Amino acid sequence: MEGLRLPLGDAVEAFVGFLGDALGWLFDAIALALAVVYDGLDWALRTPPFWAVILVLAAVALWVKGVRLGVGTALGLVLIVAVDQWDAAMETLALVLVASAIAIAIGIPVGIWAARNDHVSRVVRPALDFLQTMPAFVYLIPAIIFFGVGAVPGMIATILFALAPGVRLTELGIRGVDAEVVEAGHAFGATPGRILRQIQLPLALPSIMAGVNQVIMLSLSMVVIAGMVGAGGLGGEIVRAIGRIDVGLGFEAGIAVVIIAMILDRTTSALAVQSRRTGRGRRASTRPASAPAETAATAA
Repeated sequence: MEGLRLPLGDAVEAFVGFLGDALGWLFDAIALALAVVYDGLDWALRTPPFWAVILVLAAVALWVKGVRLGVGTALGLVLIVAVDQWDAAMETLALVLVASAIAIAIGIPVGIWAARNDHVSRVVRPALDFLQTMPAFVYLIPAIIFFGVGAVPGMIATILFALAPGVRLTELGIRGVDAEVVEAGHAFGATPGRILRQIQLPLALPSIMAGVNQVIMLSLSMVVIAGMVGAGGLGGEIVRAIGRIDVGLGFEAGIAVVIIAMILDRTTSALAVQSRRTGRGRRASTRPASAPAETAATAA
């Protein structure tokens, strides 16, 4: 048994090399598109005066949840400015928002597809298990090979790492919709697409929003790892602090990450609560509508 070795790693390396040669043009196009979107958002966050960005973000928090979150958002962002981490924080926020948006744009449709097709669900689940259990650092290796060094491989690794909760919770939410409500929609002659848009998605929205929250949180947890491949931002600051054994810089960058995480978490959680209330209202509104049909069926 000493000489027995399965060359799995060699096979994977050869496959990655083949992909790089055959689809290099596609990876270059993806890298260009991500770089353009990231640079644009980074410019939008860093070019205005910091107080203008703080006012906008605090206003969003105020609209979503109320005065407490609005004031807390403003104070937290002012603290980031006070420790001279504003530019790095905005770079990190841009990376997280772009990666989260792409992960959500992929995860929700795949979750809907898996919820409506058992064969797709059986294929998707092991893939999600693989993505969730694979160490995060492993994602960086093919990302660097295909996309080089910089913000783009950091975003690619972040998307892969954060994708699974969006798919799982979307599928869970769609499958958890009351079957009687769906059957009532079929009884009234609604098409499958209309049932999805007007019944299943609104009622599954709380679960979907919980998935969105988890995607954003996992994206933010990849900040430091993305900083190791030149993504910059707060992750780059933390990596620099580790290299210099600079406790002060590491703490300042770390507290900035915590503040951004709390703002994003509270904001998306508040949106989830609002969607849950909306879902309850929709459930209540569907019950009287189905009553006449049940009464007619009983009378017949």
